[in-house]
Amino acid sequence: MVGMTSTSSRPSRLDPEIAARLKRSADGLLPAIAQQYDTGEVLMLGWMDDEALHRTLTTGRCTYWSRSRQEYWVKGDTSGHFQWVKSVALDCDADTVLVKVDQVGAACHTGARTCFDEDVLLKDGGSDVSAPDQ
Repeated sequence: MVGMTSTSSRPSRLDPEIAARLKRSADGLLPAIAQQYDTGEVLMLGWMDDEALHRTLTTGRCTYWSRSRQEYWVKGDTSGHFQWVKSVALDCDADTVLVKVDQVGAACHTGARTCFDEDVLLKDGGSDVSAPDQ
């Protein structure tokens, strides 16, 4: 049965028990972190609504909601850089999804392997950072 998400007019087929647990933003979205399943490499962050999460859970491919285009997109459909889903988990607050994937090709729209390689703000803890008192 197709239901409606709680904060969106987009229809969703997500299991109602899962949908009831989710804490979405005001626009009905959850951040979805894509991580390489075997190395732990963080690849990208996308956004999912209930239907995108349903599609991700049932098709084995990551589906996201494009905030700029206001449409669903399946990673790899246009780029050929697929994300094959290995596991999906909610964080402890049920407001973020972690999708462990087998990434084929670049994850970033710029062509980089990850979206987090180009602008490193701090590496290896920096020289002026000290551990907090125990």
